Amino acid sequence: MPVEFISAVNANRASDTNPGATGLDVEYLRHYAHVLDDGGFDYTLVAYHSSWADATQLAQFVVGNTERIKPMLAHRPGVVFPTHAARTLATLDQIARGRLAVHIISGGNDPEQHREGDYLTKTERYERSDEYIRILRRAWHEPEAFSQEGKYYRFEGFRSDVRPYQDTIPVSVGGSSAEAYRVGGQQGDIFGLWGEPLAETAQQIASVHAIADAAGRPRPRIWVSFRPIVAATDELAWEKAHRTLAKVSETHQARAAASHYPAKGQGRPANVGSQRLLEVASKGELHDRALWTPLVTATNAAGSSTALVGSYETVAKALLDYVDIGCELLSIRGYDPLNDAIDYARYVVPLVRQELANRKEPVHA
Repeated sequence: MPVEFISAVNANRASDTNPGATGLDVEYLRHYAHVLDDGGFDYTLVAYHSSWADATQLAQFVVGNTERIKPMLAHRPGVVFPTHAARTLATLDQIARGRLAVHIISGGNDPEQHREGDYLTKTERYERSDEYIRILRRAWHEPEAFSQEGKYYRFEGFRSDVRPYQDTIPVSVGGSSAEAYRVGGQQGDIFGLWGEPLAETAQQIASVHAIADAAGRPRPRIWVSFRPIVAATDELAWEKAHRTLAKVSETHQARAAASHYPAKGQGRPANVGSQRLLEVASKGELHDRALWTPLVTATNAAGSSTALVGSYETVAKALLDYVDIGCELLSIRGYDPLNDAIDYARYVVPLVRQELANRKEPVHA
């Protein structure tokens, strides 16, 4: 399959460099979706959080206001029953005419899970996700009514009259723990990783592939996420990177002081992905061609936070380095989200696609 690009749509103007906005800004969301659609992105992540606007309705809004971009809908098991989720997702896929993928979030932060009444352990959450995905797929494809007597879900005689528009809705799983590898390798069509150095990323890909191979199923497509900082030249990009670091540090300190929830920057993160990013950051600021880690430290690895820094050409080459080790989905979203998305679409995405097209052209003697 071709290499594809993912961004992340924002429901309001809030970002790591622009705090303050909350809630849903419908016109901003519409404009943002148009920018991504017109800019040639293939997917946009529709993120999930216990306090944010409902992700499923945002995904429906995106497909209703765009022509081609596909929502990658973040979905948290445990909030709704899987049979209900199966019908909701299949309905949305029909509305979207097959432009839907679902990203299963098992949850790596206990306080965040507790806000929605989920008190399972991390291991139990991944077990539940495994069972949840199996139910989704049966509901989408089982021709007859079926029952379930599982560890986490029990029901009798369920059948859905609404099926996905596409053959199946792609299911994405992400994470960096052994539990994530297991569920993703056995169940995922896509597996998501945060941007680590090439060697560490290759090791994670090998772990996921080994589990898929042992299960006798196709290997998931690998999705890797970065926060690129780009400019016309390397020198200008590095100047921009240091300005961004100062602003992000200021923003996260202000959020920590004002938050009614425990600050993200307090203490060691519970999820393995964040722990791994902090470990990478402790080994140095710059890795491989352009991977820069000080923003990991500034945010306490609160989500995808590694930057690729450089000119448009440098960052395009860095992204191609990840393609060369097996990454087929490249997630790029900026610290200045809307403006960065415009720059990526104009200057970075075309360079990557042109190089990939050149590689496919036949060599004539």
